[in-house]
Amino acid sequence: RWPSSMRVTILATCALNQWALDFEGNLARVKESIAQAKAKGARYRVGPELELPGYGCEDHFLELDTIEHSWECLSQLLAGDDTDDIVCDIGMPVIHGGVRYNCRVFVLNREILLIRPKLCLANDGNYRETRWFTAWQHPKKVEKFRLPLLVSDVTNQTHVPFGDAALEFIDGSLGSETCEELFTPNAPHIQLALSGVEVISNGSGSHHQLRKLNQRVELIQSATAKGGGVYLYANQRGCDGGRMYYDGCACIAVNGEIVAQGEQFAVQEVEVVTATVDLDTVVGFRGAFQSMSVQAAASEKQPLIEVGFLLCVPDPLGAAVSKPMSVRYHTPEEEIAMGPACWLWDYLRRSGASGYLLPLSGGADSSSTAALVGSMCQLATKAAAAGDECALADIRRIAQLDDNAPVPSAKEFAARVLTTVYLGSENSSNETRSRSKALADEVGSSHLDVKIDTVVAAIIAFFVAITRRTPKFKVDGGSNVENLALQNIQARVRMILSFVLAQLMPWVNGRNGFFLVLGSANVDEGLRGYMTKYDCSSADINPIGGISKADLRSFLRWGAQNLGFPTLARKTW
Repeated sequence: RWPSSMRVTILATCALNQWALDFEGNLARVKESIAQAKAKGARYRVGPELELPGYGCEDHFLELDTIEHSWECLSQLLAGDDTDDIVCDIGMPVIHGGVRYNCRVFVLNREILLIRPKLCLANDGNYRETRWFTAWQHPKKVEKFRLPLLVSDVTNQTHVPFGDAALEFIDGSLGSETCEELFTPNAPHIQLALSGVEVISNGSGSHHQLRKLNQRVELIQSATAKGGGVYLYANQRGCDGGRMYYDGCACIAVNGEIVAQGEQFAVQEVEVVTATVDLDTVVGFRGAFQSMSVQAAASEKQPLIEVGFLLCVPDPLGAAVSKPMSVRYHTPEEEIAMGPACWLWDYLRRSGASGYLLPLSGGADSSSTAALVGSMCQLATKAAAAGDECALADIRRIAQLDDNAPVPSAKEFAARVLTTVYLGSENSSNETRSRSKALADEVGSSHLDVKIDTVVAAIIAFFVAITRRTPKFKVDGGSNVENLALQNIQARVRMILSFVLAQLMPWVNGRNGFFLVLGSANVDEGLRGYMTKYDCSSADINPIGGISKADLRSFLRWGAQNLGFPTLARKTW
């Protein structure tokens, strides 16, 4: 082919650490991702679902302010040079005809090209999108949308297309689907491929579940292996204020093969992934599939919005086309080590707390939780040492270090942000006490060894004083009722003491703030109700609350070798 006829383009997708209702911060991260995409020569950039307000706004989506502030952010984006010479695909809520939609807004050169509402909403598992949004009910139909005045004043547009359409550029075409739509049987990418659209993007807000990435990547590969095309997947990454973790892993596929992949777990706030692709390989791939050609010829075509812009780069010979790569998957043990650790980091740095307090009994569950905080410290300090200024600033602020303090080691950081406490009694074993202390030393936490017998005795004495009855343990001749009540006194005293220590230990150490109490009840206990109400399971947050005992055992064996905590292997859990 002559160079002038070659259609090579650079496309960008991203993973952003957005925060629900943090409009200023969210906009800054969107702008940073666009700047990085432009610096890499990208002609198109797609971001996560609802990236301006944050995906996890929940019932705040029902408030008009959330939509208005999203428009304010978009108008600020359009007022500058951020969208000059790059097509940007922005996720935000939009009200059209009195109905609230989850939308993709395509912008270029300070103008809006198209607003594309979501066709299929996620409404199972952790998702409740139909509570806040309505699915677009008119496939392949486009209407006029009147822009808010604050946006019209910037773009000099009064109306823009709104509906199920794609964009046709001078030298290529682009369409989109949103998150859940990829998982549906009659996914929009099928019709887009049959309409000849070459680039398909997906701005997603997908939470982490063990082994979920495998399913997601397989769907992306299957979509482009059957129908051909370039597929860009963007996702939020991190904790946005709720109990779930978005696991990023922005990626790009071409004709069934992954050519670019980002990180699934990281503390980095902005990650941009780019690929250089030859659009003519899409045409060739589809043309060699005669059955698809027959279906494409018979299908009703997707409405196209014409855009006078070159999607491809002017010098195709100077751009090396991205090659297929092997997909990087983490083992389940690595997912446990990194996902909750990144969630803990986001929650800590945005909560205003000074650290965590963990009742560390030396058992499997509390040891797993201690290991996760240790993993958090390793990830944060590693990112700061690699030059992540945001991570370094957060480390200094949370640990209350000087502005010019060097990056601490993971253990030094843990000593300032994690306090572990062994709340033992006369019934506790030396084995669990020594294991608790050994693990605390390996992680680096500030450790306390406390005996609770005097507090338990005081409560029993209070009960005897008001009832004139003395309960006994079963081994001493007491009933089942007495035995259970006495055990629960110890468990609930541990909860009370944990919160007292969490509030006061920063003060004791001459620092400001408070600690958040960590729980350590696994998902099996939660499902079966196998726990004492208002004991150590009643914490501020519980990072292992969605992990089974079996997976935790595997994680402990893995962590002993890979996290540098050999005490985790001292016991067959």
